[in-house]
Amino acid sequence: MLCSNIGTNGKGHLTFAGRDTTELAEKHGTPLYLMDEDRIRQNCRTYAAAFKAHFGDNALPLYAGKAASFKRIYSIVDSEGMGIDVVSPGEIYTACLAGFPMEKAYFHGNNKTDADIAFAMERGVGYFVADGADELLAVDRLAGERGIRQKLLLRLTPGIDPHTYDAVNTGKVDSKFGTAIETGQALELVETALGLHNISLEGFHCHVGSQVFEEDVFQRASVIMLGFFALIKEKYGFVTRQYDIGGGYGVPYVESDGEVNIAQRIGEVAGFIKKTAGELGIEVPKMLMEPGRSIVADAGLTLYAAGSVKTIPGYKNYVSVDGGMTDNPRYALYGSRYTVYSAGRMNEEANFKCDLVGRCCESGDIVQPNVLLPQPRRGDIIAVCTTGAYNYSMASNYNRLCRPAVVMLSGLSDYVAVRRETMEDLARNDL
Repeated sequence: MLCSNIGTNGKGHLTFAGRDTTELAEKHGTPLYLMDEDRIRQNCRTYAAAFKAHFGDNALPLYAGKAASFKRIYSIVDSEGMGIDVVSPGEIYTACLAGFPMEKAYFHGNNKTDADIAFAMERGVGYFVADGADELLAVDRLAGERGIRQKLLLRLTPGIDPHTYDAVNTGKVDSKFGTAIETGQALELVETALGLHNISLEGFHCHVGSQVFEEDVFQRASVIMLGFFALIKEKYGFVTRQYDIGGGYGVPYVESDGEVNIAQRIGEVAGFIKKTAGELGIEVPKMLMEPGRSIVADAGLTLYAAGSVKTIPGYKNYVSVDGGMTDNPRYALYGSRYTVYSAGRMNEEANFKCDLVGRCCESGDIVQPNVLLPQPRRGDIIAVCTTGAYNYSMASNYNRLCRPAVVMLSGLSDYVAVRRETMEDLARNDL
């Protein structure tokens, strides 16, 4: 099976987190997001333990809330000792409702409005990650109005290609994110920040991309970043106190993706950073990282009920489900691959090739093309694996469809973390 929390029971049914998925579909309805709480905690502990072992007690992995943001997630990552990466007032508000300690929150984003900045300050967000000069000056001004000195990191662009999807590649010089080192603009930004009275410059952030499998991506970025830290120490006497190396590692969506030994990779990165910092004559700063996908992706699975089965002789077959791009837009956006099972018929031969499509009035509403299933029947429960990241968080009400419930699984228990939307919810803001 694709992941260790997926299996088949004696009835020939797909299990997830040890639970029969067909029974969960019957109990909670479809479409349905399932989240394995025990897996989330395991993934958090992998990062936390590796950071502590290799970077010391002061190091802090941050959960990137954009991967999946709802109250229960923030309670879980808080109890596992992680910080959070937030990118909007909505994520900040949700984390606050969950009781998350906001001094451990880092506020990212390339276009924070004055209202966003003010809201974050009012909520006690610990750190801003400023994307450029406009934001830096706005944070300084609004902090001054409140009589505070805001802790801040500058987001820099190291100018490397992580060899990942272009849509999630954020490390190149011409990225919409960050301030480029190569052009000299980063050095100018540091000089500006050091001259501001209401800013406490703590360090720097870079993010080279998402779904990273390449072994040397963080090392290549760190050569440039650490060299920059050495330069500004020599030029301005500024000692970098924090260094955020960005997103976490990739996860397998299909068997051919392979797996990353996260603890081992973090150890390799730590050894490289310590060696490089020593050669440059600088201290290793407090280390941060922002795993999101690799915390929740393999902790998620989506269940659908099959509806229409359409065969076009000599061309192709379609199997429609009761969800689609409204609850999983990633194929439409990125051409993302998924592993798909017929949850109630795991022991039957999967010899019916089809495109698994959604119910939206949209030709691009495809969940996954070229899927092999047993000859589908109306009502079959179809499972799409590794949907814990960027599915619920990117879901929409296109075609005026309701978003699914999120059900958490822990041990032998299941509970609703996000209730299923109703028709009343859809029209709640209509006047």
